[in-house]
Amino acid sequence: MMMLPNNIFSLLQFFTLLYLFTVTFASTEETTSLLKWKATFKNQNNSLLSSWRSSSNACWDWYGVICFNGRVNRLNITNFSVFGALYDFPFSSLPFLEYVDLSMNNLSGTIPPEIGNLTNLVYLDLSINQISGTIPPQIGSLAKLEILHIFDNHLNGSIPNEIGYLRSLTELALSGNFLNGTIPASLGNLNNLSYLYLYENNLSGSIPAEIGKLVNLIEVYLSRNQLTSHITPEIGNLTNAKVFYAFFNELYGPIPIEIGKMKSLQNLSLDMNNLSGLIPKTIGDLTKLKLLHLNANQLSGQIPSEFGNLKNLNNLGLSHNQLTGPISITIGDLTELKHLNLFANQLSVQIPSELGNLKNLNYLGLSHNQLTGPIPITICDLTELKLLIIYANQLSGLIPSELGNLKYLTGLELSNNQLTGSIPSELGNLKNLNNLELSNNQLTGSISSSFGKLRNLKFLSISDNNLNEEIPSSICNLTSLTFLYLSKNNLKGKILQCLGNISALQYVIMSHNNLSGELPSSICNLPSLQILDLSRNSLKGAIPQCFGNMSGHLEVLDMQHNNNHLNDVFPMWMGTLPKLRVLSLRSNKLHGPIRTLGSENIFLELRMLDISSNAFTQNLPTSLFQHLKAMRTIDPSIETPIFGNYQDTVAVVTKGLELEVVKILFLYTTIDLSNNKFEGHIPSIMGDLIALCMLNLSHNGLQGHIPPSLGSLSSVESLDLSNNHLVGEIPAQFASLTSLEVLNLSYNHLEGCIPQGTQLQTFVSNSYKGNDRLRGLPVSKSCVDAQLIDTNDTVSRLDDEESNSEFLSDFWKGALMGYGSGLCIGLSILYFMISTGKPIWIARIIVELEHKIMMGRRKKQRRQRNQKKK
Repeated sequence: MMMLPNNIFSLLQFFTLLYLFTVTFASTEETTSLLKWKATFKNQNNSLLSSWRSSSNACWDWYGVICFNGRVNRLNITNFSVFGALYDFPFSSLPFLEYVDLSMNNLSGTIPPEIGNLTNLVYLDLSINQISGTIPPQIGSLAKLEILHIFDNHLNGSIPNEIGYLRSLTELALSGNFLNGTIPASLGNLNNLSYLYLYENNLSGSIPAEIGKLVNLIEVYLSRNQLTSHITPEIGNLTNAKVFYAFFNELYGPIPIEIGKMKSLQNLSLDMNNLSGLIPKTIGDLTKLKLLHLNANQLSGQIPSEFGNLKNLNNLGLSHNQLTGPISITIGDLTELKHLNLFANQLSVQIPSELGNLKNLNYLGLSHNQLTGPIPITICDLTELKLLIIYANQLSGLIPSELGNLKYLTGLELSNNQLTGSIPSELGNLKNLNNLELSNNQLTGSISSSFGKLRNLKFLSISDNNLNEEIPSSICNLTSLTFLYLSKNNLKGKILQCLGNISALQYVIMSHNNLSGELPSSICNLPSLQILDLSRNSLKGAIPQCFGNMSGHLEVLDMQHNNNHLNDVFPMWMGTLPKLRVLSLRSNKLHGPIRTLGSENIFLELRMLDISSNAFTQNLPTSLFQHLKAMRTIDPSIETPIFGNYQDTVAVVTKGLELEVVKILFLYTTIDLSNNKFEGHIPSIMGDLIALCMLNLSHNGLQGHIPPSLGSLSSVESLDLSNNHLVGEIPAQFASLTSLEVLNLSYNHLEGCIPQGTQLQTFVSNSYKGNDRLRGLPVSKSCVDAQLIDTNDTVSRLDDEESNSEFLSDFWKGALMGYGSGLCIGLSILYFMISTGKPIWIARIIVELEHKIMMGRRKKQRRQRNQKKK
């Protein structure tokens, strides 16, 4: 080995010692400034920063600090659980910083303008913190910056134009903030930019045409903003771009044909905008595309046949548009396709058999179109298929039994079509199936016992068909079943006792069938049951009292219209169920008075109470209406129950008709007590139920006046008090019921004037029919005219009765002067006649006397006025 001269060796030793001395001792100022910043942290016991001590060497010993030539060059404390701010960061004391990563901490406050002092900075990452305020324009001084990440913070304000000075920038990530304003045109100066992330902000305005200058862009994310205007045709210049996402904005107009120039594009998503017009055929030139999403726009016309050129496409979404015509058979050429979503368009004609060529397809969504004809047998060749969703079309014919070969299928949705025949037993082979929907077709026969093999099934809906056999006991093997919809068939037999073994059941809906027998108490064993709808069957007997034990979950009990076979008293014990929202027992043989439990915690969450068309008697219980908390408060912030697909029919009996109003139950708060034998007065406390949308007390024996408190029902849309024995006037407070759409007060004994100048005059006269003493529009002339007629009649009558005045005078003079004991006898006769309820002649005399006195007063007042004038 070659030996170095002694003098050269000594020189090398000197410089080595000098370098080590510099590295070790030249960072005192920087050390002090960083320690001052650390001292402002709220968590001083941070173990990750325990190495930051004045007694140690920052360049060698401090975790996250790297020096170059004795100066702090890199600061990386990402994910250090730092609770602090940038106010005291030593921007001026660290002029040689090139790399700063403070991401994934809990830094708050704003970005100080002093950040512009870090002029050597190449990499800056402040992402995933709690930083707020605006981006300071001084950031434009960081001319060497290549990477700028400030995503997932709380920044607001606009993107400063000065950001266009960062000509070395290759990555700009400002996503996940609250930035507003427009995208600055100065971004067009960043000709080195490869990655642009501006998604999830509040940016508005247009995509600037200057973006077309960024020819080095590889990925562009502009999604989830409020961008408007057309898509600029200059995006066609982004020939190196592989990803362009602008979904969930307000872009409108056509997709520019220049998009076909973006030859490198692999992912294109323009979902959830207002784009219109035809899909440009030039998209067929983007042969490297793997994902194409144009869902939820207003695109029209046919699917271009040129899509058949996209051989690398594995995900195609065109749903929720206005596309018409047939599904292009060239779609069958996209053999790499795994996801095909065309639902919610106006596609017609038959499903092309060529779709059977898509051997890699996992998802096929064709629902909500106008597709006709049979399900093509070639669909059964898609052996990789997991989801087959073709409901809400006009498909006809049989369900292919070969669907049972799709062993990976987890969802099969064929509802709302015109499918006929029986349900293939082969569907029982789909061991991975968790969702089976066959409702609203014309299927006949029975529920196949083979369904008992579907141990992973969670959702089973076969409603609205013509099934007419008993429910197979094998259904009870479906231990994962959560939703069971069998309504609107002709199913017969008893409700299976073993249903109580399916512990996962939440919804059991078997209405509109021919089920008979008593309701099994085993239902009470279901620990998660939320909705039980057994209405419109032929069930009999009593409601099991064990339902009162389902306190943690039951929200809906609907047993209406069981052909009058349910025979029981009112199940007041159900009032203890804290989550019960709906109780419907309409049209049964329930009877007797409603007796409360004396508890303040009954029916607190009830939103629909329908016990109409039964045989309940006696007075309406005031105590029941005292505790209906959910009906007494209108508060949008209150959590509303989620009943999924469950709807019910609210029958509004009015004008001699039963009108059916179908609404989601938690949106339609109702009380229907009609067609019973209730007596007594309407409790005034019902006026406190201000969330009511419908109140029906018709066809009972209610008496007395209509309580004025009902005028407080500001949300009521339908009010029916007809066919009772109510008396008196319509309360003037009814004038404030501005939401009222249906009113029926007919066939009572109401009198007086209908309150004027309100919505009450918008109802037809039938709303007031059968109340002969009601006056005013719409039943007769206005009350003003009626009063004038009454006044004229009174004057005429008084003239005719003037001749009787002497008799009245003599009668009362005699009565007052008395005839000894005759006065006592007369008063006794008067008392007797009043007590017997027949004081007719006495009443006449009293009225005439009252008139005579009033006329005498008026004559006296006229004489006094005349004297004053003189």
